Amino acid sequence: MSEYHNPVLLDESIGRLVTNTSGNYADATFGGGSHSAEILRRLGAEGRLMAFDRDADAAANAPSDPRFIFVHNNFRFIHNYTLQYFPEGLDGILADLGVSSHQFDTAERGFSFRFSAPLDMRMNVQGDMTAADIVGSYTQKELEKILYVYGEVENADKVAGLIVAARQQKAILTTDDLHDAIAAALPSFAEHKYLAKVYQALRIEVNQEMRSLEKFLEGASVSLRKGGRLVVITYHSLEDRMVKNYFRSGNIEGNIEKDAFGRSLAPLKPLGSKPVLPSEEEISSNTRARSAKLRVAEKL
Repeated sequence: MSEYHNPVLLDESIGRLVTNTSGNYADATFGGGSHSAEILRRLGAEGRLMAFDRDADAAANAPSDPRFIFVHNNFRFIHNYTLQYFPEGLDGILADLGVSSHQFDTAERGFSFRFSAPLDMRMNVQGDMTAADIVGSYTQKELEKILYVYGEVENADKVAGLIVAARQQKAILTTDDLHDAIAAALPSFAEHKYLAKVYQALRIEVNQEMRSLEKFLEGASVSLRKGGRLVVITYHSLEDRMVKNYFRSGNIEGNIEKDAFGRSLAPLKPLGSKPVLPSEEEISSNTRARSAKLRVAEKL
């Protein structure tokens, strides 16, 4: 499992998640299965775990355990499957929103600028839209918007213009094609960091990650039993802000709505005012942990 994905904040997340060893739990982002394995280790014979992943490669990591159910689907549908398998509700839900090491390290998936590969980036390889489709068909304004909003790319307008100009000469189909197209915008002192932002923006758009996250948060909040916990690990400011807002208000905008008595209508209560961060030791052994933030909320 560690070869597929090195888990982040493993003890911190599962320690806060599992409060009932006989309970029902969900791992919304199965990946290499390390978080699921730790949940199962802490559960007793009566405990049960449902895990989601839309990447077919992840299914190979599913454990042979009668307490375990693997769902090959997007975690945005968590409430549908909770009703099917656990109509009594869930005691805890975990979501690690990072892209797995396996996806980054599999060249042909096109997630990483480290490889010469097709510009794909689909988490579900059966999906219709690839990153090549986006850079090949979106208008300059649409490209600028996703680069700025999803990647916080500096000079997003310039990058979008370079992409549109380059594709008029030839199709942008590979990571090398994209690098050549935007070379004039890459800062020599921080080229890799800049490319990471561009790739993040395209990956989020390809997989509709922000929309899926919003639907997941809504589905998770109604799937939990009273006192059940939602544990989420984020890796960039956009998704962390969405999770933080939803935990405190029940919507991603952060608008707190109240009933006639002035009581908040938010379905969850954040546990702790600040996120849990990885230790320096963990960051030194797993650089992908450096931007991770863990937030926990409890169902009211």
